[in-house]
Amino acid sequence: MSVSLLRSRLAATGLKSVPRSTCPSRNSLRTSIPRRYNSSSAGSSGGGFKVAAYSTALAAALYASYYYTTDTRAFVHRYVVPPLLRTVVPDAEDAHHLGVTALKLLYEVGLNPRERDAAANSSSLSATVFEHQLANPIGISAGLDKDGEIPDALFALGAGVVEVGGCTPLPQEGNPKPRVFRVPILDGMVNRYGLNSKGADDMAIRLRDRLRRFARSIGVTEEEIISGEAGVPVGSLKPGRILAVQIAKNKETNEKDEQAIASDYVYCTKRLARYADVLVVNVSSPNTPGLRDLQAAEPLTRLLAAVVDEASRTDRKVRPKVMVKVSPDEDEDSQMEGIVQAVQKSGVDGIIVGNTTKRRTGLNPKGAKLSVREQKALMETGGYSGPAMFDRTLDLVGRYRKMLDSQPSDGKGEQKVLFATGGITNGEQALKVLNAGASVAMVYTGLVYGGVGTVTRMKKEMRDAL
Repeated sequence: MSVSLLRSRLAATGLKSVPRSTCPSRNSLRTSIPRRYNSSSAGSSGGGFKVAAYSTALAAALYASYYYTTDTRAFVHRYVVPPLLRTVVPDAEDAHHLGVTALKLLYEVGLNPRERDAAANSSSLSATVFEHQLANPIGISAGLDKDGEIPDALFALGAGVVEVGGCTPLPQEGNPKPRVFRVPILDGMVNRYGLNSKGADDMAIRLRDRLRRFARSIGVTEEEIISGEAGVPVGSLKPGRILAVQIAKNKETNEKDEQAIASDYVYCTKRLARYADVLVVNVSSPNTPGLRDLQAAEPLTRLLAAVVDEASRTDRKVRPKVMVKVSPDEDEDSQMEGIVQAVQKSGVDGIIVGNTTKRRTGLNPKGAKLSVREQKALMETGGYSGPAMFDRTLDLVGRYRKMLDSQPSDGKGEQKVLFATGGITNGEQALKVLNAGASVAMVYTGLVYGGVGTVTRMKKEMRDAL
């Protein structure tokens, strides 16, 4: 069809052709749509602000949660975690292992509970012990960290002294399970672990590696720390703290063979003295046959002299001190005088008073009603520990202090040091044993029932009382 014909038909119908130039193009249609860029930009800004606000709030909440849960003073550490652990983990030994594992893992990732109280180590609590200026006189007893796996996590709880072990020369399983029993109504425990240990070689490697990691972290050599040039105690690796390592004999070592027994302790000394500020000779565990017989004056003197001699050969500038841990059940004057005599003659530096007890009298002074399970637990074979031990500990500390001070000096001119352990659960009790002649008050079972904030709480109670 020709263009002229098309135009004539359009004219006949009254329609007009639209000039090509007046038809809206596709591009012009696009541009005629109202743009929303400005309003979309405002929405994005508002959304971004909300995301930032939520992120900041979440970060603040997480930090507050972290700060709270890693503070030893937190409510949960005393009133939630210990009772919950007893409920969720009925077996006391399983709970013990879980607690150690948890502290170890949390410490490795920086989420462990720690003392945040700025006043916790005020000068009012400082004490000089074995030429170390301790930040405070509270210690954690051996048995909690049997193999030296978490000394730093325990120091973080605020203790001035941490004692690891007991460690035997060769690995041993200890006694058959079950071997740990709770008596919650008395805040007490009965254990017959039997000095289960991974052995002296294992602990020595672990403590050596710990020392080397620390040396690398501060840019010094292992030998500079050992020689004292780094300015920190060789054992604790922390100013104002000391690490004690407890040693013992293997169960299978003939209890009648004094030479074999001495060899056990000497071997442990050779392997571990290099990494300890204090070596503790355990002759008082009630769960190793014949061990407490070593507390008689003559055999104890020979044993302690052998350990002191080996410790003096330790390849470092300052040798570790040596203490002996004695039983609370050897409480007759003649028995105590024999121990004091052995300490003086052998050159041992001090005594830790005491350990768990085999006795079952006087453990429920308030007449609390025990459940059937608690009655059974209390009568299990093994050593009892708990608050009921405190009065006996206080009495023994006073008597040992008097006996030690009245005995002829060993020629060193230094007063023998006493550490007290047994039934101590609060600051008032700690002050009592310190005033009775101890230099350090130690806790274990009190920590089990009172939680990881026990040491911090005790120190606050002590400061408030001074």
